[in-house]
Amino acid sequence: MKKILPLFLLFLTGCEYVKDKVDLVIVNANIYTVDEGFSKAEAFAVHKGKFIAVGTTEEIRDQYTSDQLVDADGRTITPGLIDAHCHFYGLGLNQQVVDLRGTTSFEEVLERVVQFQRKNPKDFILGRGWDQNDWENKEYPTRKELDALFPDTPVVLRRIDGHAMLVNKVALDSAGIDWSTKVDGGEIVKGAMGSITGVLIDNPMQLIGSITPGPDLEARVEALKDAERICLNHGLTTVNDAGLDRSTIELIDSLQQAGELSIRVYAMVSNTPENVNHYIYKGPIKTDRLNVRSIKVYADGALGSRGAYLKKPYSDKWDHHGAMVTPIEDIEDLARRLAISEYQMNTHAIGDSANAVVLRTYKNVLKDSSDRRWKVEHAQVIDSVDFKYFGKNIIPSVQPTHATSDMYWAEDRLGEERMKGAYAFKKLLDQAGIIALGTDFPVEDVSPFLTFYAAVTRKDLEGNPKEGFQMKDALTREEALKGMTIWAAFSNFEEDEKGSIEVGKFADFVIYDKDMMKVPVQEIPTIMAEQTFVNGVTR
Repeated sequence: MKKILPLFLLFLTGCEYVKDKVDLVIVNANIYTVDEGFSKAEAFAVHKGKFIAVGTTEEIRDQYTSDQLVDADGRTITPGLIDAHCHFYGLGLNQQVVDLRGTTSFEEVLERVVQFQRKNPKDFILGRGWDQNDWENKEYPTRKELDALFPDTPVVLRRIDGHAMLVNKVALDSAGIDWSTKVDGGEIVKGAMGSITGVLIDNPMQLIGSITPGPDLEARVEALKDAERICLNHGLTTVNDAGLDRSTIELIDSLQQAGELSIRVYAMVSNTPENVNHYIYKGPIKTDRLNVRSIKVYADGALGSRGAYLKKPYSDKWDHHGAMVTPIEDIEDLARRLAISEYQMNTHAIGDSANAVVLRTYKNVLKDSSDRRWKVEHAQVIDSVDFKYFGKNIIPSVQPTHATSDMYWAEDRLGEERMKGAYAFKKLLDQAGIIALGTDFPVEDVSPFLTFYAAVTRKDLEGNPKEGFQMKDALTREEALKGMTIWAAFSNFEEDEKGSIEVGKFADFVIYDKDMMKVPVQEIPTIMAEQTFVNGVTR
């Protein structure tokens, strides 16, 4: 017995050094875990799509082995980035139309449309991305030149924010729009003698939408795959698509289930009677990659097109307040209905009047309900008396690059006093204790590094203004990263499964070429996502 015991002890001692075999081990990294203490780590192990250990390189090496052992060589890693408000499907569809972003004149818009049509002849021309605020002549264009260039082909060119469009006479005639047409919740812009200029703002655009040919199944699948490729290349592992109909949600689900789409999608259901009735009856849908539990509503339009609904007239258009896209009574009725369902209400609100309607409606219908996490999408211009409504139950979801895109002309629209509550991200964070960050792409660039840069510096890519735009509302780098990870996950009811690098969560993470938390701020926009992992698999 004396001879057997030492051998038995030696056997037990040897067992203690058998390492666990896992799918992936990352070591020698600069890891921002974004856990509750915003702690740092050097290494982690991944198995079956989830983090199973996080710690130092020595700790992870001692306990785990893998056929995929990655030495990060000091590179920075964060949780997979979440875009809390975007148009994922729209980004993909935009790859199939005339790209009008960055045009510096209406003449350039026309040139791009002509070139597109020469290369890709269409029976119905679609484009998106123009912004008259970027032109020397900041007045809305008219259809005159489009009518001359395309007398027989409908042309529909959406403004960059999606809340206005320019169309030619063929499109107007096809949609039955003339000088007598009236549509609430927007504007059919008219010129001298009541002539139709071709510019439609908000709800009248639906008349054009009714005669616009939709993409076929092949084009829709291509759009989703194109959008995924672009997003993953930028380090985005979850996207909140702000407005999808049932058919697109079901297509996303089918592609995910078939392994043809790996990105995770938080789908906000577009507010139509058919969509709302179907999903409220069906209840929330949750898979590892798809989450359907919110309804997207439009309260008003956009500031750039003067569709945002303001309490007092626009400073640069004294008789104009903008408009509610969805009537107030409809917003209140839907809110009451959603309050007794499991669905979240996410409402686009830009102007201070629209925000007041949404915030007070939320407060009234939620009453003492806890943990509903309803969102105000954009929360762009807030009256000082209305900030008090925000909290963990009413969450601001904002897009920092809107501030740096709009800062050149926003005060012209709002005046000095209203600017105090505009793009007020820090004040919103202080009030709510949380803020979710997104881009609103394709309205803005997809890059989350531009989101981070705009949130922290409040400057454009040329470094202007030198002192930053309304710097009292800049976020710290830590706050910005939380807004793109754990806080965005919380706003989606997903904080227990993503948003930080912690044991038990999905192994969604990004390896970068630079450390966004330490590089000089001017280098932040140039950061590259070298590798993006979803479920521990590089994409």
